Amino acid sequence: MKLLTTLLFTLLLTYACSQPVRLDIQPEGVLFTENSDTILFHQTAEKSLNSEYTRSNYIHPLYALDGEVLTEDFPEDHPHHRGIFWAWHQLYVGEKRIGDGWLIEDFKWEVLRVKELSTKTKAKSVQTDVVWKSPLWTDDTGNEKPLVSETTTITVHLAKANYRLVDITISMIALEPDMRLGGSEEAKGYGGFSPRIRLSDNIIFTGPEGQVEAQNLPVSAGGWMDISGSLGKGGSPAGITIMAHPTNPGYPNPWILRAKNSMQNAVFPHPGAQAIPLSDTEPTVLKYRLVIHMGLEPEVIGKLHKEYKKGD
Repeated sequence: MKLLTTLLFTLLLTYACSQPVRLDIQPEGVLFTENSDTILFHQTAEKSLNSEYTRSNYIHPLYALDGEVLTEDFPEDHPHHRGIFWAWHQLYVGEKRIGDGWLIEDFKWEVLRVKELSTKTKAKSVQTDVVWKSPLWTDDTGNEKPLVSETTTITVHLAKANYRLVDITISMIALEPDMRLGGSEEAKGYGGFSPRIRLSDNIIFTGPEGQVEAQNLPVSAGGWMDISGSLGKGGSPAGITIMAHPTNPGYPNPWILRAKNSMQNAVFPHPGAQAIPLSDTEPTVLKYRLVIHMGLEPEVIGKLHKEYKKGD
């Protein structure tokens, strides 16, 4: 009987581990799950707080492997922050400033299409086609004209023993000539890929060269940054590593790091005070990998980043 019980357990475990990630496209967004675990939700429909800070096209919630929520949406200190998001303060057409996607002022994202992409593995991928719009840029009849075409792909991989990989690729192309994109206009220069993570009092930042101290200004610390602490259920250890791909423009970009009440940012472009051209013929492509884990040593994270750089 004991042998039969063990065999049945092994078969059930093998069956569970063999199941692919599931993807469910819903009216509000895309839900990723694996077996009984919820992984993340990609918000594609508009969402607001008392009709303010209307946002879409971001990830929230993102869950730890034990089911604890890792991200925040509409935090009291910065209600414009939202889960895993990518946004910029500056967008220009010629010399005209067109809204602020970071603060969500005179700016919105219109999701045109959401579709599942085929994969050769048990991972799942979704692609969203989005246009950026603003009431400050309209045609002769007052209709808002698309400013930027964004295509974003999110790929969620099967969980390993103590980590899961999530890949995010953001491709942007200008829909008007002479467009420029930039971050905040002071020395901090933040803008671009920005996870708003629920932080603990014992948060630790670690890069390829070891622990990193959060500073007010950007920190040069290599191609990946781990944020770990008591982020799991009941204060158990958990973390999230942000990996930048070496093909990203300006790689390795600096990092904006905050130990409380803010987001973490893989800065692009840098310096943010200088808005850069956004091509209307060649897309600007940004690639990032999130490693959701329950405690990984820096050596393991470094190995995972090498695999990411190779395209694995």
